[in-house]
Amino acid sequence: MQIALSNRASKIAVLGTVFLITILYLASVSAEFLASRLAERPQLSSLQHAVKLQPGNADYRDRVGRYFFLVERSPAAAIEAYQAAVALGPHAARYWFDLAAAYQALGDSGEQRNALERAIVVDPKHPDAAWEAANLYLVQGETEKALREFGIVLQSNPSLSTAALELCRHVADVSTILKDIMPDAPQPYYALLDILMKNNEREDAAKVWAQLVSLHQPIAKVHIFEYIRFLLAEKDVDQARTVWGQATTLNGQSAYQPSAENLIVNGDFRLDVLNGGFDWTYQKSPEVSLALDPTESHTGHRSLRIIFDARAIEDAGIRQLVPVEPKTAYEFSAHFKATDIQGAGGPRFVLQDVYSNKMYFASDDLKDADFWSPVSGTFTTDENTKLLVLRIQRAPPGIPIKGKLWIDGVRLQEKQEQEQ
Repeated sequence: MQIALSNRASKIAVLGTVFLITILYLASVSAEFLASRLAERPQLSSLQHAVKLQPGNADYRDRVGRYFFLVERSPAAAIEAYQAAVALGPHAARYWFDLAAAYQALGDSGEQRNALERAIVVDPKHPDAAWEAANLYLVQGETEKALREFGIVLQSNPSLSTAALELCRHVADVSTILKDIMPDAPQPYYALLDILMKNNEREDAAKVWAQLVSLHQPIAKVHIFEYIRFLLAEKDVDQARTVWGQATTLNGQSAYQPSAENLIVNGDFRLDVLNGGFDWTYQKSPEVSLALDPTESHTGHRSLRIIFDARAIEDAGIRQLVPVEPKTAYEFSAHFKATDIQGAGGPRFVLQDVYSNKMYFASDDLKDADFWSPVSGTFTTDENTKLLVLRIQRAPPGIPIKGKLWIDGVRLQEKQEQEQ
């Protein structure tokens, strides 16, 4: 549609109106821009000027409140600004949270609680509001509400898991925590396991592990290894075996489980070395080099190569923990190659009880073998033996040794009774 302008006066009036609207728009935009720049400055006068330019901006009111609260250390003055902020922006949880913090500084727990509850209503999953509310409810003895808010913290901010669970432990037992507040995510379980292991609470740690497994999610290796170390330090070999079986299954690593045919995990070194749990573990040393060698093998596609250039070592730095049964006969076997082994004696396989150090098997020296040579032996465990360690010992210890050793096809299994 076109508007006919009949005379010059009408044209001037229209142009004037457009000009005025343009001026007002530019003034508004300029004020908004100037206010945003002023609000970025950490001076009270700049913040207050920003408020005057944009009196309906809740964020600028909140920034003034933060200045009074954090810089001026005046909670009372901050409350006035925060109240203006929540009035203009009642659906922003952060403003209610700031107001609650100011009331807390004044010791007004009633108003603090009201502000926190408003923040929770506005954003039930806000981790800061949940954290503050949980602590307030905890102080006031409202355990159920505190646990509910700690549950939100665990769900939304896993980095606070340890602190939240430490507080929960003061008002609730592990069974209650597991039932009521733990999310379907592994991180809080790791934190709770760490707390319980530090306090040597083995039975509760087992409950936490069982529920962690029930999530049917992969479990971080570092936490598997730490929990197994804890269990073995507590001499709970049976639980450690169970944990290893469950963890390797969940992580898609069932090949790392022992079998009736071979209790040694990864005895042919076809898998990568995990360096923990019931797989091989190793310690790096400048005097001993350990590597998987695809150019040499006896039973599979590669072997473990050990290069000695040592003045005084006790073993090669690689070992494996092997759960066994008491009063049971076992057969050990392996193959090795060795070149240029120099020094008195030589390396040898040994199997001994982890807790009593009783030696069950020690092979002959692994040396003078340019081709793959077998080594084997049998032994029977005592009535209390449940965990052995297999390692490559230097005999005699403390004597310099040089040369290369390869091992492969390492096997341990129950000795089969011969048929009559």
